[in-house]
Amino acid sequence: MAIGEQPAYLRVAGDLRSRIVSGSLPPHTRLPSQARIREEYGVSDTVALEARRVLIAEGLVEGRSGSGTYVREHPTPRRIARSGYRPASGAGPFRQEQAADGTRGTWDAASEREPAGPETARRLGVETGSAVMCTRYVFRDGGEVIMLSTSWEPLGITGRTPVMLPEEGPLGGCGVVERMAAIDIVVDNVSEEVGARPGTADELVTLGGVPGHVVMVVARTFYASGRAVETADVVVPADRFRIGYHLPVR
Repeated sequence: MAIGEQPAYLRVAGDLRSRIVSGSLPPHTRLPSQARIREEYGVSDTVALEARRVLIAEGLVEGRSGSGTYVREHPTPRRIARSGYRPASGAGPFRQEQAADGTRGTWDAASEREPAGPETARRLGVETGSAVMCTRYVFRDGGEVIMLSTSWEPLGITGRTPVMLPEEGPLGGCGVVERMAAIDIVVDNVSEEVGARPGTADELVTLGGVPGHVVMVVARTFYASGRAVETADVVVPADRFRIGYHLPVR
């Protein structure tokens, strides 16, 4: 292969991708078979298989057991809002984001005490193995799962207080800022770092994706006078949503 020349499987994947994007291979159309790709492009079975794998990883096609590989339907990405504005109502972030879109979301949540793993401990500034309250959320809009979140709060701060369980008690369901204020902790800073990675098997089963699909992950941490009081990973399917920020200018 000459310098700068594309590998054969990327060349084949690129041509098939163009046909999908242009509409000549519309949604629900069966992708040419491995034998057809081999004949049409003059490549080996290995190259044809790798080209198909590229398109699956990009979320353009999906394999159906016993039937073949088909072009996926791609909805117009919807926006999930993130904002520096906090309403006086004390609404949590998801309630705030849903209100901004005029929609009504629902969610399930389950909390359990667990030891902090190395990464969670680093983000919270505590020792590995320290007790934290882990809460896992599944967020829905119209029955469709749109977002997952896992949060961790150090029990050294919230343990034996009315806000130890984020979704229970007098402030259950309120945002971190309001819950911490109830125990005289003033949250004054939040950081968010956005990245992307392939979704885990469990995440994709819940989100309705297929192996190889990419998710966006917002790693969020709330601070009070430099001390982390909560950290969370918010997971969003990248093929269906965009994360939009609206931040105040001071």
